[in-house]
Amino acid sequence: MARILITVGPTYEPIDAVRFIGNRSSGKLGSSLADRAAELGWEVRILLGPNAVLPIEDGVDVIRFASAQDLQDALGQHLAWCDCLVMAAAVADYRPKACEVDCSGKRRRTGGDLSISLESTPDLLAGCSKNARSNQLLVGFALEPADELEASALRKLGEKNIDLIVANPLETMDADAIHARLIGNQDRGMNIDQTTDGSISKDAFAAWLLGHLDSLVAERISPAHTNTESTSHVKL
Repeated sequence: MARILITVGPTYEPIDAVRFIGNRSSGKLGSSLADRAAELGWEVRILLGPNAVLPIEDGVDVIRFASAQDLQDALGQHLAWCDCLVMAAAVADYRPKACEVDCSGKRRRTGGDLSISLESTPDLLAGCSKNARSNQLLVGFALEPADELEASALRKLGEKNIDLIVANPLETMDADAIHARLIGNQDRGMNIDQTTDGSISKDAFAAWLLGHLDSLVAERISPAHTNTESTSHVKL
């Protein structure tokens, strides 16, 4: 039975004990993927961000995270377990510098302007690529304006050194439907370029995407391979 690890929902990057930098990701797509994979008989584990939609299937193992750092730590712990990683979470590109964060209380308004210095968060998917086994399938997402979508997706495939990327327009975020394109990294032997038949529900998209992933994962896994869960942590 194949094992799939899916990251779902937003990250919240704390400013103080009350406020955070976040995004509008609902987690609908990632949870739909988890439910559909469980229905198909996959072993499913999700890393679920704050305020994200929960999967409904009982067979889905749910592990919670809040910030990009939490997700990085969880990926380090669980990456070795899976045959396929689907990075559907909307991870913040920037977070407040540690010296700016005070989680012991709430910042008070002083009447003047407030500036907060931000730092870049680590590229979690690229980190997973560096530590993944050769027979693990790595899938990312590119969420961009429609006129930049293809160029951004192709760039991310190379920069992150992953197998597949789902290119979808900004309108997908927090919506019930998706019009997506699945593009393979030819440098990693993935000669695939498929597009959904127009805009479809996220449940229908989950079935469409997993239909492709099921055969690709089967090709990657050697018949002699025994995928046992590692108890060690991987530094990403």
